[in-house]
Parts: sequence; structure tokens; C-alpha cells
Amino acid sequence: MLELLVPAGEPLVLVKERPGCLSLWNATIWQREMEQGVAIVKQKIQAGRLAGQMGRVQMLGRLLSTRHTPIDLGDRGRVLIPEGFREFLATSAGTDVLVVGAAVCVEIWNPSRWLSYLEGRIPKFRRLFDQLSG
Repeated sequence: MLELLVPAGEPLVLVKERPGCLSLWNATIWQREMEQGVAIVKQKIQAGRLAGQMGRVQMLGRLLSTRHTPIDLGDRGRVLIPEGFREFLATSAGTDVLVVGAAVCVEIWNPSRWLSYLEGRIPKFRRLFDQLSG
């Protein structure tokens, strides 16, 4: 599955998505998207459109600086999840996780969090599918 996202030898980035879920991205694609978003925020700051929202901008900066880390694939395509990311995933070393394809990245889920997420989203699947494919 990973070779579809990242050709051999290209960098990966591990990202905190939501509690109990990490995503694994092609680092080049993820970085480009983040840089585009940050550039828009900078433009808004310079244009005065975020006046009075510096607390939110600071929060964005804190989250951006702590939500990702470069990562290498180990032997046999294994991923070593760093400690702070493992805590966010709510798992311990050697614990089973679920690997889910998410169209633009690969997600790594705590199994109980995945079940909760799925239970809340499956009833909305048909409408989402129709909206995106129609």
C-alpha cells in the first residue's frame, strides 16, 4: 500500500490527525500542502484580516510545530512510531493497530478509536459518496 503513495527512497512524514489516529504521507506532498496553507495565513496577517486573532494564529503555530515528524520505513516496511506519537495514538509498543487507506495517505488507527469513528461515519456513507461522485 505504501509504495502507491511513496516511491522507494522518497521521504515520509508521520502526522497527528485526531486522537487515536496518525497518518503517513509522502513528505513532499504533505509539505507542499502545508506551505500553501501557511502562505495564505501569512497573507491574511499582512492584510490585517486576522487582527484580533493572534491567539488562534499562535495555536495554529504550536499545532503545526508539534503534529508531524519525518519518518523512515524500517525493515519489511515497518514503521517505528515515536513515543509522543504513540501516546497520541493511545497505544504502547508492540500493540496491534489498524492500517487504513485514506485515498491521499495511509492512516494508522488505535482499533477502538477506529470503531468509534466508523460507527459515527458509516450511516453517512451513501450521502457522502453521492455528493463526491455526482
